Amino acid sequence: MAIAESELILNEDGSIYHLNLKPEHLAKTVITVGDPDRVDKVTRYFDHIDCKIQKREFHTQTGTYKGRRITVISTGIGPDNIDIVLNELDALVNIDLANRVVKQKHTSLDIIRIGTSGGIQPGIPVDSFIISEMAVGFDNLLHFYKNDQIQFPDFSDALVEHLTWDSNKSIPYVVSSDKELEAHMYSVATYKGFTVTNIGFYGPQGRVLRLPLQDVELNNKMATFEYKNKRITNLEMETAAIYSLSKLLGHRAVSMNAIIANRATGEFSQNPRETVDKLIKYTLNQIIKYSE
Repeated sequence: MAIAESELILNEDGSIYHLNLKPEHLAKTVITVGDPDRVDKVTRYFDHIDCKIQKREFHTQTGTYKGRRITVISTGIGPDNIDIVLNELDALVNIDLANRVVKQKHTSLDIIRIGTSGGIQPGIPVDSFIISEMAVGFDNLLHFYKNDQIQFPDFSDALVEHLTWDSNKSIPYVVSSDKELEAHMYSVATYKGFTVTNIGFYGPQGRVLRLPLQDVELNNKMATFEYKNKRITNLEMETAAIYSLSKLLGHRAVSMNAIIANRATGEFSQNPRETVDKLIKYTLNQIIKYSE
């Protein structure tokens, strides 16, 4: 049965609604970044660029790096945007857009996030890199989909108890990276981490400007959480959502985090742009090693 026009929305030129992309614009290796301006910072290392497309906060460029075809796309900030980006990327490879039917043969994408993050453990230095081997989502996105098969409920239960989690908040969910892709991106230059994906930048991450917090001890509680020898290492705003939808849709995902702040020590990077640039170059080169 064909998918209704109200559910799978296409533009007049046949491109997918929000991203404005057609299937031929997309490589099977996809780098996601939050900031639309960061797309150029990645693709400036490419040998050449095939296409540049931008609509709203979704900036896409596809080209080749050392012979490997790669798409770089900005998601904007937050899990709600990840819902749009992941579903539309999947539609480009796994739905026949002309006939509005799911393809019989599934195509899996490699999705690699390059983003900034704040550490919450004093032993993780500013300007270091963390690969998220697991992520906990404080948003509610995953709970709108059938999801039991990809969660780690024992981690979630232990976390809810340790944090004395307020029942008015969404129930945290815990998911993991794709282990094969994670292994290829890992090296002695990186830490492995347990990442919290927050629903906001200020209150949800324990920052106080003028609004008081519901739980002033939340960050301290997160920093002292330990379960099965894993401790929460860093905070950001997309990883758990990317992991969740990637697993549900049959794609492989890993998140690369540039630690530009340490909330435990109060430090901030003296040169965050340089740190992000180093992570970009590291990630691109690991992709090439993986593809060899």
